[in-house]
Amino acid sequence: MSRHPLRQLPATPGTPGASAAPGAAPAVDAGVPAWEGHAKGSAAYQKILAGLAFAGVATFAQLYSTQAVLPMIAAELQVTAAEAALTISLATVGLAVTVLPWSFLADRIGRVRAMVWGISAATVLGLLVPLASSFPMLLGLRMLEGMALGGIPAIAIAYLNEEVNKAHAALAAGTYVAGTTLGGLAGRLVAGFAGELWGWRAAALAVSVLAAAAAVLFLVLVPQARGFTAAAASGFRGAFRTLAGHSRNPRLLALYLQAFLLMGGFVAVYNYLGFRLSGEPFSLPATIISLIFLAYLSGTVSSRWAGGLTARFGRRTVLLAGTVLMVAGLALTLTQLLALILAGLLLFTGGFFAAHSIGAGWTGVIATTGRAQAASLYNLAYYLGSSVIGWAGGLVFQSLGWTALALSVIGLACTTAVITAVVHPAGPRVRRWPAAKAPAGASG
Repeated sequence: MSRHPLRQLPATPGTPGASAAPGAAPAVDAGVPAWEGHAKGSAAYQKILAGLAFAGVATFAQLYSTQAVLPMIAAELQVTAAEAALTISLATVGLAVTVLPWSFLADRIGRVRAMVWGISAATVLGLLVPLASSFPMLLGLRMLEGMALGGIPAIAIAYLNEEVNKAHAALAAGTYVAGTTLGGLAGRLVAGFAGELWGWRAAALAVSVLAAAAAVLFLVLVPQARGFTAAAASGFRGAFRTLAGHSRNPRLLALYLQAFLLMGGFVAVYNYLGFRLSGEPFSLPATIISLIFLAYLSGTVSSRWAGGLTARFGRRTVLLAGTVLMVAGLALTLTQLLALILAGLLLFTGGFFAAHSIGAGWTGVIATTGRAQAASLYNLAYYLGSSVIGWAGGLVFQSLGWTALALSVIGLACTTAVITAVVHPAGPRVRRWPAAKAPAGASG
């Protein structure tokens, strides 16, 4: 099998991987068995997970690189906490508005090639961020960087669902999410230490260099796609029908709402906890505050652990358990004891990534066609939540303090739990909601 990451061989009738639409089960012709995906433990399976883990590092190290130095940016550029947080929100807005276009492009040129284009463009833009001469220019570059990164998250999940055996898809998705947590952690730690020594511009440069190295490793490791079939262009009408089919599916809508609410609350907590810890009574320096992102390691463990638990307890139960952990952890941050705040952050982060890994992987299971678009809608909701709630949380924090912000996020998590419990009933496995029939040549 060729190892060149850009080479996407078109499937033909009678070859494994041929299908009516990308994301659908490959067709069987002339007695040739359909492509069932790489089995757990195979060399290709391991390369896929390692390659996507590095893609996650490159993506999420850059996306949230300014989060660890928001107080520095606010002080140097003389802006408020909420305004400084726009360096995060506008990057995630850029990602949110481009995940759908990227998914349709990936249906034409291939999952791997689309990810390569996106990660390369983002790395170049990231290297320009430290050169921003004004706050508006900084925001513009961050938004463009986010738009380039839109080519990674949704496509990665679609790629996993096409290339990995279905029996191991949940575990593979959990492993990918674990890689994204390491990326987010690495970016924040590098930025925190570099920022304390040389300022936020040096922090941004250091993260961009880290992301470039991870991007190279992704290119080297990720194998050629075998379950992908290029889709013929179906135009706006075909794209609309694909998206409309997903928007009429209540189980997918519940996952999208979960992504919006939980991610929004999660980013709000991490955006403004640093401001709380830098003030009285804690007065912690930036280097120490950056260490709070070590809590991401709990997400690295919980996301993979959650994927493994689905076979025993089911996705619904694991998702609800993750949400309960979020609430319990956030309740501990209401105290004035630093040790309890940090313990609460560990629980909160682990619970969030457990819930997120289940939700992200579940979209590809529920959607029988248009999997890239189903995953893109999930990411659209996910990053819109990050942008809108992550920014609005600053208004709550500035006006009413940490307690009000934490209670607001707890309310969002409880709302998510109720919706999940109602829309995804317990008991025997629920029949898949029929996806809208894709028109001839529609993207998948």
